[in-house]
Amino acid sequence: MYVRTLAVMIDIDWSTGTWTTPPARVDVADDGMQVTAVEGSDAWRTTSYGFVHDTEHALLAPFGQDTAVEVSFRLDFTEQFDQAGVFVKVDDATWIKTGVERSDGVDSLGAVVTRGMSDWSLSPVPDWHGRVVTVRASRSGDALTVRARVDDEPWRLVRVAPLDPDAEVAAGPMCCSPSRGDLTVRFTSWRTGPADEGLHPDG
Repeated sequence: MYVRTLAVMIDIDWSTGTWTTPPARVDVADDGMQVTAVEGSDAWRTTSYGFVHDTEHALLAPFGQDTAVEVSFRLDFTEQFDQAGVFVKVDDATWIKTGVERSDGVDSLGAVVTRGMSDWSLSPVPDWHGRVVTVRASRSGDALTVRARVDDEPWRLVRVAPLDPDAEVAAGPMCCSPSRGDLTVRFTSWRTGPADEGLHPDG
């Protein structure tokens, strides 16, 4: 999907954010940030599973109206529910996580939208493995629009979700490791810029 986005994206310094839950290890270098997740880390509220997990590793900074945030990472997941992407948080019961998650042996692009209770959508992307994935969350009006792509391929629309235009929101890179204790995600960039100009491509 073609989408008119920004003219220029600006890097966000890794030191700008605050972790919702500290990871087991964080290493920052010139080429990005490596994050090792704690075993059992996850974000979910109630639906189907009956539990509340709020131990995700999300590095958050303020996310204002009419702006977008992009997170890139190298996709090399191997275990059930390994995941990384973008976390957008209003409060403990109102948040969105979106990116790639390994589910039942397949890397899938998706989102969990939570407003008291979570929902979950996935679309398999097996050909993305071993490549750099970029997830883009764009805030405009009463909506959050999520797009993603691999390498320099066209953007794909992932989700359009309601987001209170007056809410104080924070967003940034996220990873979770519900099933193992040695997941390390290499984030290659965290950037911000103007929100996308429209939901659909021009004529």
